[in-house]
Amino acid sequence: MTTTLSQAFFQHALLAGTAIALAAGLVGYFLVLRAQVFTGDTLSHVAFTGAMAALAGGYDLRIGLFAATVGAALLLGLLGRRGRPDDVVIGALFSWVLGLGVFFLTLYTTTRSSSQGNAGISVLFGSIYGLDRGRTLTAVLIAAGIAVAMIVLARPLLFATLDEAVARARGVRTGALGLGFLALVGACAAEATQAVGSLLLLGLLAAPAGTAVRLTDRPYRALALSAGLAVLDVWGGLLLSAAVPVLPPSFAVMAVATACYAAALAVRRVPAPAPAARPAAHAAA
Repeated sequence: MTTTLSQAFFQHALLAGTAIALAAGLVGYFLVLRAQVFTGDTLSHVAFTGAMAALAGGYDLRIGLFAATVGAALLLGLLGRRGRPDDVVIGALFSWVLGLGVFFLTLYTTTRSSSQGNAGISVLFGSIYGLDRGRTLTAVLIAAGIAVAMIVLARPLLFATLDEAVARARGVRTGALGLGFLALVGACAAEATQAVGSLLLLGLLAAPAGTAVRLTDRPYRALALSAGLAVLDVWGGLLLSAAVPVLPPSFAVMAVATACYAAALAVRRVPAPAPAARPAAHAAA
């Protein structure tokens, strides 16, 4: 394990994974708070379709990832109400995008798979150990930009989430704010796909945030806790994968995230101790 930790591929994975997890934790908290987790699930399928479309056309898969996820997120917001996606629209887009993904996968495997035979698998399950120095730096910069944007938007977005009508009355442009948030969700989905894959993308967005919501009712504390838990999940998953090489890193990350959520459920379900009964003599007095 010590040898693995000193390897460049592991250090690149740790650096990129930390930045991606930080952004995913911040974005994921508001996804959970705004009850838009279904949007994240849809974007995971959009990410796969976009990557396959780019590969089938002979382009870098990251171009397809970002173009598809950000574009689909904005489309969902525009078709919804005041920047909030509608479940019916999401369901329709979900089915159509999944079918389109199958088409591009077939096109890719029959025309271009000889040059990048494992690219489709990397999109589905992630390839965080395959990041070189340049791609790691790009991932860190993009994730840092998403995190900074989320911190800037946190206060008005929280206001609009908790009481949209009052926020509009106070001059907050809730529609534009919702679209901006969805664009960040799309960009985060594209980045996270490179770490855990499109199939497990929703877990990195939802599990740390769900855990944080279970542990505290204070919004800003929950936001920070969600980001911290996401980073902890990635660190724990990468270390687990290094210790047990048979475990894929994406699976290990999700295993740690699921364990943390289960632990949070157990903590919240422990009943509070009943107050001690007063002595009979004291009660009589």
